[in-house]
Amino acid sequence: MLGPTAHSDTFTRDNLPPADQWPDFLLEGFDYPERLNAAVELTDAMVEKGFGDHTALIGNGRRRTYKELSDWTNRLANVLTEDLGVKPGNRVLIRSANNPAMVACWLAATKAGAVVVNTMPMLRAGELAAIVDKAEISHALCDTRLMDELVSCAKTSDFLTSVVGFDGTSNHDAELDRLALEKPVTFDAVETGRDDVALLGFTSGTTGSPKATMHFHRDLLIIADGYAREVLDVQPEDIFVGSPPLAFTFGLGGLAIFPLRFGAAATLLENASPPNLIEIIEKYKATVCFTAPTAYRVMLQAMEEGADLSSLRAAVSAGETLPAPVYDEWMAKTGKPMLDGIGATEMLHIFITNRFTDHKPACTGKPVSGYQVRVLDADGNEAPRGEIGRLAVKGPTGCRYMADERQKTYVQDGWNVTGDSFVMDEEGYLHFAARNDDMIISSGYNIAGPEVEAALLAHEAVSECAVVGAPDEARGQIVEAHVVLTAGHMPSDALVKLLQDHVKASIAPYKYPRSVVFTKALPKTETGKIQRFRLKG
Repeated sequence: MLGPTAHSDTFTRDNLPPADQWPDFLLEGFDYPERLNAAVELTDAMVEKGFGDHTALIGNGRRRTYKELSDWTNRLANVLTEDLGVKPGNRVLIRSANNPAMVACWLAATKAGAVVVNTMPMLRAGELAAIVDKAEISHALCDTRLMDELVSCAKTSDFLTSVVGFDGTSNHDAELDRLALEKPVTFDAVETGRDDVALLGFTSGTTGSPKATMHFHRDLLIIADGYAREVLDVQPEDIFVGSPPLAFTFGLGGLAIFPLRFGAAATLLENASPPNLIEIIEKYKATVCFTAPTAYRVMLQAMEEGADLSSLRAAVSAGETLPAPVYDEWMAKTGKPMLDGIGATEMLHIFITNRFTDHKPACTGKPVSGYQVRVLDADGNEAPRGEIGRLAVKGPTGCRYMADERQKTYVQDGWNVTGDSFVMDEEGYLHFAARNDDMIISSGYNIAGPEVEAALLAHEAVSECAVVGAPDEARGQIVEAHVVLTAGHMPSDALVKLLQDHVKASIAPYKYPRSVVFTKALPKTETGKIQRFRLKG
């Protein structure tokens, strides 16, 4: 049974999966009051606990205390409710790079009782439109530097009626900022229910429309009170840094929820390239880092050249497989383990991980407290130890797709079946084997091949194409396109660049094919289905 709701716009509750399709939720030890607003817990409540003068956010050349963050988010929440007409349960899209203003907008919208959809700055108008239409989003807050694609999306949208700009650079010189400066620093936050949807996390599947994962206010606190408390043992003195976009639940947890839950500080970087990460770690003596193995490789090289990363006590790796040599070299150079883990947008954050006192190379570790894990064989039974099978998990968080038939595939008999293949060894440690599908994971980004294929097929030179992941030492995988050209077009380096630029202009640029292979025909079954497995390696 769901608890009380504060949502006057009941869209998200109306579009939850049917109760019989929910996973089992194991909530023992995660007790919250029926009325709970996660944003209040991360701001106003922290000030009340005595953290008002502690640094909460570092970014764009300044530090902000918890009191400043609380005041800022309250001013913004007043604007949302009084000037923009946001009602509890309305969906609010936020478009920004990782900066303090994005965090403030997310918290403010959550205080106002809205359901937030955080999006990456690289998304194009068509990709934004798919999200806006699926979630029936009425309001959007956008960094003024990124308005073009969102304005283009709004022009043809049946739902998006309000797009307001904010200044992501700390100058507070945009419409939202100017309105906020006129508002009081107090706000009566909406008394949302712990079972009210607070966040929609969109995840790209390998086929079809994007899936929206639905997370409650209590879920946002569970990942902090579970993983972050148990595994990271976050302290107020900690300073977090990392590369995942806040639009990903991995980034939102690691770079906003975790530090703010415990009175620590988050350092936010718009361009979190490895050199920038290194600079920030050295400058602010960061203690906890969230990034992918590819970035840690660069950090290891930088240490050889004299970089001082000794302040780091926790190096969390997720997003792609952590190779044993990277783990071994990190241990050798720092004396500290790299905490490899696995999470999923559906599960909100990491649910299997190594620990400071229990870690191994080429191993994902054991379940976070509160989670149970099984490895299933082809018949859905528990696979023998040492054999590869499908990963199934249940715990205090779990999959709730918004109005999506794919819920029945992801949740089976109360278990979340994540789409990953794992091996459990005799001691109960879990070892990643592969993805079950054709998702390409490149530098920690999930890229769906069919989306890249659709972009390529829109070019007049492309007759047919198939996109696969090709092994790459630096990135784990790269996007590789196998292309059959239309009559009158000849293979050339110039055409490769033309097709790459075309994809960058059509969808998020990081999805473009770094390798283009021209071929006369694609391998197919008798029924005409492309055999992508024959193109891999």
